[in-house]
Amino acid sequence: MPDTEYLKIPRERVGVVIGKNGITKDEIENLTKTKIIVDSEAGTVAISPTEETEDPLSVWKARYIVKAIGRGFNPEISVKLMGDETILEIINLPDYVGKSKKAILRQKARIIGKDGRTKDIITNMTGVDISIYGKTVAIIGDMEQIHIAKEAVEMILNGVRHKTVYAFLERKTRDMKIKQFHRIAKDETDLM
Repeated sequence: MPDTEYLKIPRERVGVVIGKNGITKDEIENLTKTKIIVDSEAGTVAISPTEETEDPLSVWKARYIVKAIGRGFNPEISVKLMGDETILEIINLPDYVGKSKKAILRQKARIIGKDGRTKDIITNMTGVDISIYGKTVAIIGDMEQIHIAKEAVEMILNGVRHKTVYAFLERKTRDMKIKQFHRIAKDETDLM
């Protein structure tokens, strides 16, 4: 049985983890069969298995759900991390642009785009959920989707023009659809 997992989240996100009258915390506990203890002052969260815990990954899944909420996702999106194929990827902006607040703000604005257009294009074309919060860009999706979305975000961080990034996304999305079509066709052939 896994031990207790600890993590720290921004204090302003603690209320979202707890939810009105503790409803969000209770839902995460019920879903993952774990016990969650939140220290509102420090922003620390302890997640432990309970006697009902059957899935050895329950504590890990609860940790990533809480971590996703801490990175700006709403609880409904964060709960997608219960799926075995769904993962959370966090891109730390200072790793790409340094610690300059102006550089971080500029890059966040480039990723979001005018009226949120760039973020929406990445989200719609790859099927991921993206949260730009603090000094991070967090992405929830399956491995293939995240790989493409992360590459698009990294292209933007490296100064590539938006037009080029959109063309890259169109090509990768087309490739993903073709792969999916071949998988479905193969599965149907195997059934015959």
